[in-house]
Amino acid sequence: MSTDPQQTTESKTAIEQRHEKAAKELVPTEPGQLYIGGKWVDSSGGETLTTRDPTTGDILAEVQAGTAADIDRAVEAAWDAYDEDWSTYSAADRQAVLTEIAGRVEARSEDFARIETLDNGKPVTEARIDIDLVIDHFRYFAGACRVEEGRTIPSGADQHIETLREPYGVVGQIIPWNFPLLMAAWKLAPALAAGNAVVLKPAEETPLSILELMREIDDVLPDGVVNVVTGYGSEAGEPLSRHEDIRKLAFTGSTEVGRGVMKNAADSITDITLELGGKSPVVIYPDADVETAAEVARIGMFHNTGECCCAGTRIFVHEDIREEFTDAFIDEVENLTVGDPLNEETTLGPKVTKEQVERTLEYIKAAEGSGADILTGGGAPDSDALGDGCFVEPTIITDIDHENRAVQEEIFGPVETVFEWSDYDEMIERANDVDYGLAAGVITPDIKQAQKTARDIEAGNIWVNTYNQFPAGQPFGGYKQSGIGRETAAEALEHYTQTKTINFNLE
Repeated sequence: MSTDPQQTTESKTAIEQRHEKAAKELVPTEPGQLYIGGKWVDSSGGETLTTRDPTTGDILAEVQAGTAADIDRAVEAAWDAYDEDWSTYSAADRQAVLTEIAGRVEARSEDFARIETLDNGKPVTEARIDIDLVIDHFRYFAGACRVEEGRTIPSGADQHIETLREPYGVVGQIIPWNFPLLMAAWKLAPALAAGNAVVLKPAEETPLSILELMREIDDVLPDGVVNVVTGYGSEAGEPLSRHEDIRKLAFTGSTEVGRGVMKNAADSITDITLELGGKSPVVIYPDADVETAAEVARIGMFHNTGECCCAGTRIFVHEDIREEFTDAFIDEVENLTVGDPLNEETTLGPKVTKEQVERTLEYIKAAEGSGADILTGGGAPDSDALGDGCFVEPTIITDIDHENRAVQEEIFGPVETVFEWSDYDEMIERANDVDYGLAAGVITPDIKQAQKTARDIEAGNIWVNTYNQFPAGQPFGGYKQSGIGRETAAEALEHYTQTKTINFNLE
């Protein structure tokens, strides 16, 4: 086993004081309420849920725990807003709204980044990237409002056939905890651009940033156009996915939960977009620059503490550079600093909850128990300063069977597996030998070879000599059990609209 990754040299007291100060500045002291019909209201049952700071374990806030009755209230408010007001907004009107939202987020970008760090645990340097992308996506879809068009169908002289793209009306959106505000933006921006009203359910672990967004833009949107119901998945998310008056449903999360969402939506024949799990391969060719390959692989795996559905969790490195790459990759990983995510020097923060820590460590132990070799990491940091937080060391596993659970199942933590390859066809077969197909990486200066490999890999997003780039306008979504539909690009507007065909008899 190699030496351990770097850990913070800060004291526990220094970290706690920094987080206490940030929470006082950014998190309201009163319990967070539901946002329904443009008003802040308590849940029907009056119950609350607790969100904790994953760095310190301290309680950040109490938030209302919505129920099916609250989902009913929100859906009714959304339909009232759509029928009475929002449906009359022109594309230019909607463009102005989305542009204003982008500007509001930009004006408070540092606040939003720090709230994400407090609630989710991601390093603040990465949270700032997320917020920049939030702004980018609202501005992108502000422009896309003006380009959604119908068409004229060629027909005989006695006919005129035209199509229109019309919004569904009210859509439901369920957001994950790994990118709380960014995933909300990925869904809210195209839904609003297309002219829909929204009922949004954030993850119970990370509701604070979307609630703060609604406080910030309360005066921008007509009442009821966006409604936010916080709560547990079984009590708020499931009723939303089953609701007969939701015309379109978008969900990001695990494949297991996605199956349930899809079954619920089927009862009312509700259209769906699903962005689900991944187990993405990164293929490294013998002509790759080793240092570049190690850096790209590190970004692909350990960004956001590995809590990315598209994380490059399976590296396939050619036998000719296996040893050299492995040494360089270990150096990259061991240069990560595990520590307080509010500290600018930290490059790997905590996982979101203790439950996620236990799940990740179980996978590592199972891999080690099967005879796999842990090259670095493999446990929780041995640090008093981090002991109350949800930390896992960045881990590299090799000499593991490709059928092992740690290889086939989504760990959603900072755990990488490394494989050697020599035969191209065998490598591609293994790269595709998982249930998922969300993303992949290819590292080589040979563009022709990169393109062939990208075409042969069964995945919706392929990065070549880079990873985890998400500019607005680049479609994102998966193959196989990684989901249905695409987000972050103009085609997302098609998922939030329906085609109406009008056939005129001109005789």
